[in-house]
Order: sequence, then C-alpha cells, then structure tokens
Amino acid sequence: MSSHKLSEIADAIGAELVGADLVVSGASEPADATADELALAMDPKYADGLSEGNARAALLWDGADWQSFGLDAAIIVTRARYAMSGLTALMDPGPVIPSGIHPSAVVDPSAEIGPNAAIGPFVVIGQGVQIGANARIDSHATIAEGCVIGDDALVHSGARIGRNVRVGDRFSAQPGAVIGADGFSFVTPEKSRAEAARETMGDASDAKAQSWTRIHSLGSVVLGDDVEVGANSCVDAGTIRPTRIGDGTKIDNHVHVAHNCEVGRDCLFAGQVGIAGSVNIGDNVILGGQVGVVDNIFIGDGVVAGGGTVILSNVPAGRVLLGYPAVKMDTHVETYKAIRRLPRMAKDVADLKKAVSKIDRDD
Repeated sequence: MSSHKLSEIADAIGAELVGADLVVSGASEPADATADELALAMDPKYADGLSEGNARAALLWDGADWQSFGLDAAIIVTRARYAMSGLTALMDPGPVIPSGIHPSAVVDPSAEIGPNAAIGPFVVIGQGVQIGANARIDSHATIAEGCVIGDDALVHSGARIGRNVRVGDRFSAQPGAVIGADGFSFVTPEKSRAEAARETMGDASDAKAQSWTRIHSLGSVVLGDDVEVGANSCVDAGTIRPTRIGDGTKIDNHVHVAHNCEVGRDCLFAGQVGIAGSVNIGDNVILGGQVGVVDNIFIGDGVVAGGGTVILSNVPAGRVLLGYPAVKMDTHVETYKAIRRLPRMAKDVADLKKAVSKIDRDD
C-alpha cells in the first residue's frame, strides 16, 4: 500500500482529524496494528485491541476519548461502514497494469482503444471493439467483437465480455465474470414435458420425450454506469432484445442473471442469487444470498428478499420477503414459530385422544 497523511484520509471520508497529521502506510485491526498503520476501531467493542497493538493513530467512533487510548491522532467517524468505503477506495491501488498495450495482447486492428487505457498480457480484443479512456483490462481477459466499454472500466483477469455487449462508465468485472453468454433457451417441436407439467401442475404423461433445439441469443447485454459484476457471475444475452442492468447495480460472486431480464438502478444481488429468464426487476431491489426468482415475473421497486427466499410470483413495490415460497417477512417468522410448536401440539393432541378414549371406555 502507498502512504497517506491522516488529513488526506479524513478529507476522503469526510471525517474529523484530531491530533497530529501523521503518515500511515496502511490500515489494520487494532490488536495487529503497527506504529505506521491506522487502527480501525470504529466501535467501542474494538477499543480493547488498541492497547494490544502499537498504533499511533486510529479510526474511532463519534464521541470517543481518543487521548485515553494513548494515541497521537485519531479520525472520528459517524458511520463506520460508510467511512470504510472511502478509506478502502483510497488505499486500494487495484491490479498493476502498465499503461498501453502489452506485447502479448491480441488486439484487432479495427479496435479503438481510448487514451490512457491499459491492456494487460494475453488479453484478446476482437473486431470493432471500443474501449474508453483510462480503462484497465487485466491479463487473460477477452473482449469479443462489437463490444463497447466505457471510461474508467476495470476488467479483472480472466473475465469474458461477449460480442456486442455495451458497458457504461466505471464498470467493474471480477475474475471469471461472463457477460453476454448465450441464454438457456431451448424448445421442442411439440409440447415438452416441462410445458405439460406447468399446465397441469403435476401430470406430464401425455407429453412425448423429445430432443431440445436451441433458440439462439441475438440480443446481447447492456450495462449502465457504475455496474459491478462479481467473480464467476454470469449475465446472459437476451434472445432478441438485450438483457439490461441499470446504473449502479452491484452483483456478487456466483450470481446468474438469465436472458431477457430487465434490472433497475442501484440493485444489490448477494452471492448465489439465481434469476430466471424475462424477469423485470425495479430500482433499489436487494436480494440476499441464494435467493431464487422464477421466470416471467416482476419485482417492484425497493423490494428486499432475505437469504434463501424463493420468489414464485409477482412482488409489489416495497415488500420485504422471506421463505419458500416467498411471503412477507413477518408472516414467515410467525409461520416458522408455529412450525416449531407443531411437535408439542401433536403431543397435546395425542394426549387429548388418549383422554377422550379413556372417557369413552369408562362410559
């Protein structure tokens, strides 16, 4: 990490510096901090660690008596996690990719590379690609023909950007991300067993076994500005129209967004979320880990789904969901409490049956 003055850090996170304007070379947990590191103790529960480490400066909570910890300086923050966003952005240099095009990269002559862009080793860039200013493409990434990537993008090593994908400014793709692969779309000459099962909700016996024929994906993918896609996540190309992801949406690792989906602005999808085809998702939707979404439904603005939720039908704006199938979170909690009471209720019913049976015998 590079060195930073405390005043520089305070300005970056909009916080107050008290004490000396020291220079630190990095950040650390309090108990492990060296004399030239900034200890992160933004909550009183971490204060004990300051006496175990050797930090001279710390990031502390609002109202902390910083001098009582023997520090020479402190940065006082009011919202710890938000302060962490600014601090880590300042201290994270990202992958080292020298400016220009590495000699081992394969760049089609028709590609347009913006000023100050950095193209790493073994990168492959196809025909008609446009890459914006200050973009960084790390080793072994591939950018297929016709793709457009905006300014200040960061494509990590091994990411795959498919043909005709359009990406906004400040895009980030973690290693192994795949944008624009073919959608999972197959059809049979006659009604398939899957279609019959959906129609009858259980009986598909009249549908013949058949082989599957692919419906090709012509629509590609369009991503807005400030979109981030995690490691080994996939956003599939649309069939005719593109799959779309709105500005500011953040996608975690091992997430799948299927073909024809429309995702709004500033959504947050945690790890292992799976969204089936042709789902329309509003703005500011939060899906916890392992949330599943069935195809061809809509999810309104501001919906929050807790981890493991399975969404099987349309969801109105503002709903908070949990469970399988998804219901309102408070309903799910009450249902779960009732389920936990079932063994006791079953015992009570059995005891009542015995009592009634005894009364009948006595009569």
